[in-house]
Amino acid sequence: MPCLEFELKDHIAVVRLNRPEKKNSLNPEMVVRLAETWTRVQCDPEVRVIVLTSVGNVFCAGGDLGKLIPIVNGTKEPSDEWEKRLSADRKMLTKALLRDIDVGKPVIAAVNGDAVAGGMEMVLGTDIRIAAKGARFGLQEVKFGVFPGGGGSVRLPAQLPYAIALEMLTTGSLRTAEQLATYGFVNDVVEPEAVFDSAMSIAKIIAANAPIAVQAVRQSARDSVGVDERTALRRETELSKPVWRSSDAKEGPRAFMKKRAPRFTGQ
Repeated sequence: MPCLEFELKDHIAVVRLNRPEKKNSLNPEMVVRLAETWTRVQCDPEVRVIVLTSVGNVFCAGGDLGKLIPIVNGTKEPSDEWEKRLSADRKMLTKALLRDIDVGKPVIAAVNGDAVAGGMEMVLGTDIRIAAKGARFGLQEVKFGVFPGGGGSVRLPAQLPYAIALEMLTTGSLRTAEQLATYGFVNDVVEPEAVFDSAMSIAKIIAANAPIAVQAVRQSARDSVGVDERTALRRETELSKPVWRSSDAKEGPRAFMKKRAPRFTGQ
C-alpha cells in the first residue's frame, strides 16, 4: 500500500496520508511524495481545490523520529531511494509541510484526529479546516530538542492569539479542536466519521466556482496578512484585473441571466 494516496475527480484532488500503523508520521518516502504532489497540484489546471486528510484516527503525528529526523539532521547515512532523495534536497521537508510552496489553490484540511508537530504545521499551511471532535493540535518539538521549522513558529502566532500560541510553542502543550474553534482556527468541529464528507461538501462548492476568481481571491487574502491596508489594496487591484478580463467573468453573469448553472473553464 502506498504511504500517500492521490485521487483527482471533478476538479477536486484528495491527498491522503496512509501510514495509520505509525500514526501517519512522516517518513522520507512520504515527505518526497508529498513534495512532488504539491508541485503536481500547483501545476495542474484541472485541480481547483485540494482536500488533505489521512487514513485511520490520527491525522499526522509529525516526523517519524526514527526514520526522518536522522536523515534531516545528517546523523544517518541514507540507505534507500527516498532517504537519498531527501538527503540530497532537505528542502523537500518544508515543501511537504506546505511551508516553502504555495499551491495557489484552496487547501481544505479534513483533520480526522490528532495533528501534532509536522502534522500541525501542514494544517497551518491550509486554508479551511474541518476537525474531528476531540482531535488535538500542537507543536511539541521543544520536548524533543528540535525546532518547528515547518512554519510553526511563524504561522501559529499569526493564526492564534499571541499568548495562546506562545504557550503552545514553549510548553509543547496540546489544544483540542473545540478549544481552537473558539479562536476561529478551525471552521467546524464534527463527528470523526463526518470529517471527510464535510470537507468534500465545501470542496464541491469551491470547485463549482470560477477557478480564476477563486485563486485570485485566495491570493489577495493571503498577501494581505501582515501588510498595511494601502499596500494590500494595491495588490487586490493587481490581482483583480485578470479576473475581470477572463471568459469566466462573462460566463457567470450570462449564466445568471439565463437561469442556468455557469460553465466555468478557468480562462
